[in-house]
Amino acid sequence: MTSLDERDNSDSLLAQDEYWMSRAFALAAQGEQLGEVPVGAVIVCDGQVVGEGFNQPITSHDPTAHAEIVALRQAAQRLQNYRLVGASIYVTLEPCTMCVGALVHARISRLVFGTSEPKAGAVVSKSQLLDNNYFNHRVSYSSGVMARECQHQLSHFFALRRQQKRQEKEQRLK
Repeated sequence: MTSLDERDNSDSLLAQDEYWMSRAFALAAQGEQLGEVPVGAVIVCDGQVVGEGFNQPITSHDPTAHAEIVALRQAAQRLQNYRLVGASIYVTLEPCTMCVGALVHARISRLVFGTSEPKAGAVVSKSQLLDNNYFNHRVSYSSGVMARECQHQLSHFFALRRQQKRQEKEQRLK
């Protein structure tokens, strides 16, 4: 049985998670405007944004410029420490293997992601890296915050991209 205080705390945490996820969602839209896969990330420590980013591997010519990595770099610079103990990261898409490793090395306390990544997700989809006990740091995680919106943003982006490719192919065949 859940107590009233536990329910209030749970409701408060969900509201907080939705607030920060909506900010990550807006960042993903910024990346989409540049032709990047729409993924956004926000790092919060003590109720303050310390880092944020969106996918930028295409525009920056950097295969590591995932939203999470961009946000981690910004947070580390702002805090002048590569260890982000006590920080939470909100990201619209389940992190890949590279990003999970970076979260562990940065000592992120909590990961909240919107939608799963069935092809390359490294938290719950393809591998469950954060559930392994061989890392020297544990990152707690939760998923499904704004899942429908995050999934729609991604599927809409890829539908438009497929449509553009078909149109380009048709133009070449004329």
